[in-house]
Amino acid sequence: MASAAGKHSSQVSNLPFNILGLALVALVALPVLVLFSQWATLGNGEQEIWQHLFDTKLDRLTGNTLVLVLGVGVGVTVLGVSLAFLLSMCEFPGRRWLDWALMLPLAIPGYVMAFVYLGLLSFAGPVQGWIRAQFGSSNWFPDIRSGPGVIIVLSLVLYPYVYMLARSSFLMQGRNLLDAGRSLGLDARSAFFRIVLPVARPAIAGGLALALMETLADFGAVSVLSYDTFTTAIYNARDGLFNQAVAAQLATLLLGFAIIVLVLEQSSRKQARYTQGEQQRPMKPIQLTGPGAWLACLWCLLVLLVAFIIPVAQLVLWVFESGAGEFDSRYPEYLWHTLALAGIAAALAGFLALLLSVFRRMKGPGGTFRSLCVRFATMGYAIPGSVLAMGIIVAFTYVDRTLIQLLGSGPLLVGSVFSLILAYITRFMAAAYAPVDAAIDRMKPSMIEAARSLGTPPARLLRQLYLPALWPGFLTAAIIVFVDVMKEMPATLIIRPYDWDTLAVRVYQFTAEGQWERAALPALTLLLVGLIPVIVLVRKSARPG
Repeated sequence: MASAAGKHSSQVSNLPFNILGLALVALVALPVLVLFSQWATLGNGEQEIWQHLFDTKLDRLTGNTLVLVLGVGVGVTVLGVSLAFLLSMCEFPGRRWLDWALMLPLAIPGYVMAFVYLGLLSFAGPVQGWIRAQFGSSNWFPDIRSGPGVIIVLSLVLYPYVYMLARSSFLMQGRNLLDAGRSLGLDARSAFFRIVLPVARPAIAGGLALALMETLADFGAVSVLSYDTFTTAIYNARDGLFNQAVAAQLATLLLGFAIIVLVLEQSSRKQARYTQGEQQRPMKPIQLTGPGAWLACLWCLLVLLVAFIIPVAQLVLWVFESGAGEFDSRYPEYLWHTLALAGIAAALAGFLALLLSVFRRMKGPGGTFRSLCVRFATMGYAIPGSVLAMGIIVAFTYVDRTLIQLLGSGPLLVGSVFSLILAYITRFMAAAYAPVDAAIDRMKPSMIEAARSLGTPPARLLRQLYLPALWPGFLTAAIIVFVDVMKEMPATLIIRPYDWDTLAVRVYQFTAEGQWERAALPALTLLLVGLIPVIVLVRKSARPG
């Protein structure tokens, strides 16, 4: 009887965490299910719009999206793996500071990189102006507003995902695998391509999947460079055609692309059967000499120059020239909106990630169910912001209609700060969960088991044991989510309350009108704050273990 009472008490104490897990799953599931429900009925208006899309642009939207995903995939893989190989396995001039400097482009939003290079390379920009002054014509100069232009811009912004994970994998392998390859008669190059690179394939696939998710979710860069994809079509259907149902239906098609990327990445990981021993000798870099050393240094410097130094220098120049005039009475308001939204979302996401990690580790039956709940609750990162925004708007529209009928009031949820915070938390829960869960893994299990054996309630266990030990992981999660929210554009544009512009929205508004100088100040502000998590990542990645 005592055993039954203890079991019942444990189930009761676990109930709040079970409810939490199901609620977080619902946060992700509800917008997706609501979006797919929009296909149930197609009115005459929707049928006419879809016929128009089929006749004019649907094939172009699909082709552009596929070309963008494939192009960025190749670009980030070539850049990320080549840089990771040089900086983890070779020694050449400047290697030590280039090792961390090449992570800095991760702080630059894609739409900022896009409008900087559009301002530099467009027909009216300084580059083509100089070419015309020297050679009389610049008609041969490639147009930045094109598929290759968007691919290059997004590759420069997103290659650090592949670079960081590939670099860590190369460093953790140590010398053992290279020595094994050489003992089989392979030279260093053959050993790398036939042994070291295949072992790093899961890490490279993980970084590539993150980059492709960001590519599918991107709205700012493709909008600035006038390259139509499903993200621009969703926004145009809602704000141009004023048809929410068609926008939701387009969002489901974009979600299909994201699911395909996830399935391919998971398949790649499952097919990997490579293992490595725990004791690895530290990697001794291969000493490059002569032209090889300087070519390696030149390649790294070229990437850093194009991906970070030139964009930052141009933004600073624009701010000094005329962008500083944008600092008017409303600029503090935009800054406050940005910081407030990011701060609230970061705090809530970090706290919910902590509860979710504790929920996964709770004792008792249902462990598999809890693990599935956690996996599903952290899938929001795979849902593009525009897709998530449309799902939340459609769901909250139904709720608002019911509340209006019952209470006679105006809309309460659609276009509210609450709906925007909800979208942020759902979208970036995975970014918050990863560092918090890793911090819990580093805790001694004996401490947790001892506290549980003494009958410590879950709430007290969380307050007195988890929170003090997990503060560094929680802080890292909050910083990452904070800056991700600051840079997020599609969901903010679609959901934000009236007159609640943020820095990202101001950048979009100015760049849509071709006012690069006025967009420089909010863009530079976002970039400087975005350097904070990159510095954290650099410090953590300094120790490959």
